[in-house]
Formats: sequence, structure tokens, C-alpha cells
Amino acid sequence: MFVGYARTSTIEQQAGYEAQLRDLRLQGCEKVFGEQVSSVNSKRTELESAIEFVRDGDTLVVTRLDRLGRSVGDVHNIEARLAAKKVGLKILDPAIDTTSATGRLMMNLLGSIAQFEREIMLARQREGIAKAKAEHKFLGRVPTARRKSDAIWSMHHAGKKPAEIAKALGVGRSSVYRILAEAA
Repeated sequence: MFVGYARTSTIEQQAGYEAQLRDLRLQGCEKVFGEQVSSVNSKRTELESAIEFVRDGDTLVVTRLDRLGRSVGDVHNIEARLAAKKVGLKILDPAIDTTSATGRLMMNLLGSIAQFEREIMLARQREGIAKAKAEHKFLGRVPTARRKSDAIWSMHHAGKKPAEIAKALGVGRSSVYRILAEAA
């Protein structure tokens, strides 16, 4: 049985997510697990569910290697867990199937290259941020809750509880407490 797994890093990537679902169904996946979470520092509950679901002789199918994991170690761990269950891993682009020795070799090579590219990109990003900070051009993200301080205070004076204020304004409850504490 082919079992699919689709993932995008954010919910804003809807077109990419739908394209993955389409491609997995076209590949013949009878069941597809999908989620829209970053693979970095996030629990991928649907991936875990897919790994638990697959049985001896099944194949887990993903559209691209980067949809499965961000590092070689992460991908190796997933592949090892699948291999322990006698489950294959198939990546559609590029065509890699770990049920063969060549497929396993290609997956290791491409995983190493992907990790290398990511590390180079992150190093460039850090350099760019450092340069922008040195030139006083990097100010960071504008705090969302701080822009809503007046509304937080007026809702607080109207008798609203911090949880209600946070929900109404779309900010974190801890931000509401922080703004109230700073002004007190």
C-alpha cells in the first residue's frame, strides 16, 4: 500500500500543499497524512501518525525530500524507523525509492546536499542581518501587542480579563499581562 505524507511550513502555502496532495493521490496513495507546520522545532504529529500507520510491505511516499525533514540526521532517523518496520520510502522528485541499494545511496547523497545548501543559506542570512544591524537598517519585527497598547488598556479599564483581551485583539495573553505590568 502506498501511504502519502504532505507538509508545508506554513498555512499560507496552500497552493503548494494542495499540489502535494494531488501528486500523492496521482501516485496511487490510498491514505494521505498532511500537515502545515515547520519541520524545525515543531512536532510533526501527522508524520508520526503516518509512520505508526504503515505496515510491512507498505511504502511511504513524499513529493520531495525537504518535505520529510530538514537535516540528514532527521531523514536518516525516519528512514531507519521505516526500514525497521520493513516499509519503503519513495520520494517523487527526484525519483528515489529506498527499496533498492541505489535508491538508498541517492537519498543519502541528496540529503547531504540539501543540508549543505541550507547551512550555506543560513550563514548568508546571518551575515546579511549582521551587516544590516551594523548599518542600523535592521530593526526586527514590529511588536504586534505594543501597537495595541491603547486598546489593551481601554479594554482592561472596561473590566475585561486578560484572556478576553488577548483573544479579542489577537495577541498573546502574556503580552497583555506584560503591557499592563509595564504601565502600572
